[in-house]
Amino acid sequence: MESEKRPSMVSDMGAWAMNVISSVGIIMANKQLMANSGYAFSFATTLTGFHFAVTALVGLVSNATGFSASKYVPLWELLWFSIVANTSITCMNFSLMLNSVGFYQISKLSMIPVVCVMEWIIHNKNYSKRVKIAVIVVVIGVGVCTVTDVKVNAKGFICACLAVLSTSLQQITIGSLQKKYSIGSFELLSKTAPIQALSLLVFGPFIDYYLNGKLITNYKMSSGAIFFILLSCTLAVFCNVSQYLCIGRFSAVSFQVLGHMKTVCVLTLGWLLFDSELTFKNILGMLLAVVGMIIYSWAVEADKQSTKTLPHSKNSLTEEEIRLLKEGVENIPVKDVELGG
Repeated sequence: MESEKRPSMVSDMGAWAMNVISSVGIIMANKQLMANSGYAFSFATTLTGFHFAVTALVGLVSNATGFSASKYVPLWELLWFSIVANTSITCMNFSLMLNSVGFYQISKLSMIPVVCVMEWIIHNKNYSKRVKIAVIVVVIGVGVCTVTDVKVNAKGFICACLAVLSTSLQQITIGSLQKKYSIGSFELLSKTAPIQALSLLVFGPFIDYYLNGKLITNYKMSSGAIFFILLSCTLAVFCNVSQYLCIGRFSAVSFQVLGHMKTVCVLTLGWLLFDSELTFKNILGMLLAVVGMIIYSWAVEADKQSTKTLPHSKNSLTEEEIRLLKEGVENIPVKDVELGG
């Protein structure tokens, strides 16, 4: 039993490590690519289309070489998921444009309670008191180290609400589809990536033009920009795969809670690599967030153990139950028994 648990734990940690490293890496690469001090490639939605195009190509090659198998998922479910996922990407970009950084961070923090409520409504899932306390500690910690000025406007508020709802629904849907069709994370990603790539590459330039007033056709491409676009796309493949892996292994709530570890990493790397300011408030918030994550991990494991030790329903039959079963079997017509066999 212990030997079976160890490989599972190692693979879980591997999937999570890949997600954290690739997510932080892609943020650093995009910062260099999109910053005015870098290559000023300010076309975030179109860049996301490039990401999914490369991911779709990797999936196509993987299926062609037999590395992965293609399983059936209804087209309408793939289209539905792609609409939700693309809505999430678009609304996140609009929310960042229309809102202050402080309100944008608060909207991202609100995803944890939103995911909890949606899982309770959709999957009738309940959470223990210790898990709820751990989530609150994480939210407070990340809020302390990231939230600064908070300004709200009507358009920004609507975009933020749509972004939170669509992102939460997207993460819940990934886990649901994997369980419903017994499909692996990479196989599911291979099916959804082409649809997302096509739609984002078609509509992305128009969305980016609305966001920044610039046309991608007027952008002067340089060798450095091409290098960072390719680097960003490569990291996006690992980021997308690891996201599907993590949600398949953990719950959407766990993915959100552990996802804030990336926020801590980004703040630390920004301080080390880009001379970003790191105040006492940032450090205090990061420490509180890490403590909350440790408490959350303990709470989830404690819930699992308590579930295992719950008294099981009786597994032995009384004489009366055995007699009734025998009478039921004896009264079944022979033809029905043969058909059953």
